[in-house]
Amino acid sequence: MLPTADVDNRALLRQIACLRTIDVSLLERLRHEALTVPDEQLWVEEYSQYQSGGWSTLSLLNGSGSSTDVRIGDCIPVATTLLERMPVTRKLLTSLGLRYMWVRLARLGPNSFLWEHRDYDELSDSARQRLHIPLMTNSSAMLVTGGVRVWLRPGRIWRLTPTHVHGACNLLGPDRYHLLLDCYTDDRLAALTANEWLDDADLVRLPPATETELQVHFRKALSLARLGYRQSAEKYLLRLFYQRSLPEGLIYDLIVSLYDALGDAGAAREWSASKTTLLGLAGSRGTA
Repeated sequence: MLPTADVDNRALLRQIACLRTIDVSLLERLRHEALTVPDEQLWVEEYSQYQSGGWSTLSLLNGSGSSTDVRIGDCIPVATTLLERMPVTRKLLTSLGLRYMWVRLARLGPNSFLWEHRDYDELSDSARQRLHIPLMTNSSAMLVTGGVRVWLRPGRIWRLTPTHVHGACNLLGPDRYHLLLDCYTDDRLAALTANEWLDDADLVRLPPATETELQVHFRKALSLARLGYRQSAEKYLLRLFYQRSLPEGLIYDLIVSLYDALGDAGAAREWSASKTTLLGLAGSRGTA
């Protein structure tokens, strides 16, 4: 019988893993293009229901060729006008030889969050994975999946299986820039993922929340809401996802209970519907 840590690591590897390293000089050139080529006013904040604000994207490969068309879907992708101005990035994408569905440049600002969610539910049954290439990041920018905070170290290509519940945060800044590659599963992708790994130094296992802790957090959120700070109360609970290992969807249930306690049946219904959307039973998903 495998030790618990080994079982946990194998389960985590199904959700997030490193695939290969990227040469430092190449990373610098990719970073330079990401920071200098996109026009500042073109960044699009899409998927507002999934985020706190501060997460924006531009498309490099999509079905329309427009960099501001960022709501992902199945398509035969073409280079956008933005990618045509980024030769180093274009060469990397070609060299990987993957069957892309969509490719984006994503920016996550300081004190920004992508809430607990899963992706791809509204798309076809085709198997796909999302690859992350971190270009600029910091130690407070984390991805959370499987009850673990993961620092996506730059200089590597990472695989995320976004059909597992996950979220992302950038607590302190500066901006986090990633290339996001949504790829269909094929032999080339299988070869790229054949020797995937994780480093313990990049992982922080979140402690499970006790019932007492949850009650304390709920009472504080309720106090904020009763003082009129409803959005602050919601965010206070939503941020628990980055601090504690919790059962899937429990945070949304707490927010529904919050509005039940306030006697606001409409808001309770809205958050119940949001839980259904964010966790993969309805709606569109294409976030981090």
